[in-house]
This record gives sequence, C-alpha cells and structure tokens, in this order.
Amino acid sequence: MKEKSFKHGKVKNMKKYIVTVDGEKFEVVVQDADPNATYIPTSKAEAPKAEPVTPAVTSAPVTGNGLKVTAPLPGTILKVLAKQGQNIKKGDTLCVLEAMKMENEIVAPQDCTVASVAVNEGASVGSGDLLFVMV
Repeated sequence: MKEKSFKHGKVKNMKKYIVTVDGEKFEVVVQDADPNATYIPTSKAEAPKAEPVTPAVTSAPVTGNGLKVTAPLPGTILKVLAKQGQNIKKGDTLCVLEAMKMENEIVAPQDCTVASVAVNEGASVGSGDLLFVMV
C-alpha cells in the first residue's frame, strides 16, 4: 500500500482535496475505503439549542401599567406561541427567535397577560424591537 506523510503522521491510502465552501477554501484529506467495507451510519447529533433568553423588559407604561418585551438580539421570528389575552407564567416561552443559526426561546419575565403581540412568524427583528406588551 502507498503511504503519504501528513501533519498527523503516516497514513495509508489518503487523498488530498481542496474544497470551496461559500468562497472559502479548505484542505481536506480523505482515506480510501476498503471496497469490502460496510458503512454503518451513526446517529445524527442534534443541533445545539440556546438557553432560553430573558428579553429586555422596560417598565415604561405602554397602555396603563403594561411592560414591553423586546428582542434581545437581531434575528428572525420562527414561532409565536403567545396569543393576545393569554395568561402567561414566568418562564413560559412567548416566541422563538432564530439568531446566528441558533433557536432562542424568548420567555416571559413574570406572571402576566399578553396585552398585544407586535410580531408575526417570519418577521425580521432588530435588537430592542418590540415583541409583546404584557399587563
């Protein structure tokens, strides 16, 4: 068998490729498979989920004694779970915000009722944008 030297020592039946992903080049070393080998798939690792995010809350009145729940970071609203008029407990998920390919749960800062929902699924939001008004 033919051997090649690489950074991590000598390995057999290796081929080096240059792969371009999104305009960035990567050097990849691939080992030839034994023609009699059987591929046994491993379970796919689930993408990590971010810890629930407690949004920035301002106590400035919006309507009466309402609280504004704002986006803690820019992203896209994937799911809106809270509905207007719904009673919410502290820590309940109000919506899911995707930012930097991570799903962030926006949670209720306290027990309250949703007075209004300011976003829809698929909406792009910036940091500090209004998501909900709570009473």
